[in-house]
Amino acid sequence: QVQFVESGGGLVQPGGSLRLSCVGFGFPFNDYPMSWHRQAPGNEREFVAVITRDGIASYADSVKGRFTISRDNFKKTVYLQMDGLQSEDTAVYYCRSFLLPNHWGQGTQVTVSL
Repeated sequence: QVQFVESGGGLVQPGGSLRLSCVGFGFPFNDYPMSWHRQAPGNEREFVAVITRDGIASYADSVKGRFTISRDNFKKTVYLQMDGLQSEDTAVYYCRSFLLPNHWGQGTQVTVSL
């Protein structure tokens, strides 16, 4: 059964950092591209970053230079290092693979506030 389990969210002050983790189960993780998405209240879910199975990364313009996506295929885990967090980054963050379009995790809440 395909499953994504996100963790690492929390409350952080503007300018702070968090590292999100997502473990993937039930599919050949090593062969699949993985991505992070987020959804703020009242907004559509939006793309944040993607990493290919070979480690090539791409980012939304809004997070470029502040966020870093990486993966550990041995641990079947994808990470999102978030630095320089801003209030606009407040959202629920999800991971997925676009090769498994109907599968999402439960998400992890990130709140950036004083």
